[in-house]
Amino acid sequence: MRNLFIAIMIIVSVPVFSQTKDAKAIQLLDEVSAKTKSYKSIRAEFSYTMENKQAKINEVKTGTLTLSGDKYSLKAAGQEVICDGKTIWTYLKESNEVQINDLDNKDESLTPSKLLSSYNASYKSKMLKDHSPTDPNEATIELIPNVIKNFTKAVLVVDKVKKQVKNFILYDKNGNVFTYKITKYQTDIPVTAGDFTFDKTKFPGVEVIDMR
Repeated sequence: MRNLFIAIMIIVSVPVFSQTKDAKAIQLLDEVSAKTKSYKSIRAEFSYTMENKQAKINEVKTGTLTLSGDKYSLKAAGQEVICDGKTIWTYLKESNEVQINDLDNKDESLTPSKLLSSYNASYKSKMLKDHSPTDPNEATIELIPNVIKNFTKAVLVVDKVKKQVKNFILYDKNGNVFTYKITKYQTDIPVTAGDFTFDKTKFPGVEVIDMR
């Protein structure tokens, strides 16, 4: 779930990549970042594929992310991750349990604002294509992390007019390739505080594991 969460946050809140010699790539990413941060809320529906040719794995799933500042709700792969900016709830549908953590005490609990700041000096970006054969407004940018950890590179496909990420491909060190496609992207949608808290009354019999 960590790879999924980080990748989707990158999709909707592309950070400014400062360590690059490719001026066109950094300018476009700056513009996408500024545009994204101007929205009060975002809802993105997406599909994602996990492929490993050597292991003969090809899984396709879907998910939804609702985002408002540092508050978010991510639903995907039988899990639901909800954060109100202070507390994070991770609900596992298969076992009908929810784990509760303080945001600062959970390594995986990266908020969009933390991602924006922590990724500033984490990648080198390169413009692979400034247009595609089918869409002159579509650019492709490669991101290489300065320190290789869970993944070796990522490729973003960006709409240069809308200033939005359309597709995102993540390559990890185990040979897995994760492909994410935004199927619906809505901005400034109405949201409430209840969208970013876990209401156990909606999950009869749920086991609550408070790890705070």
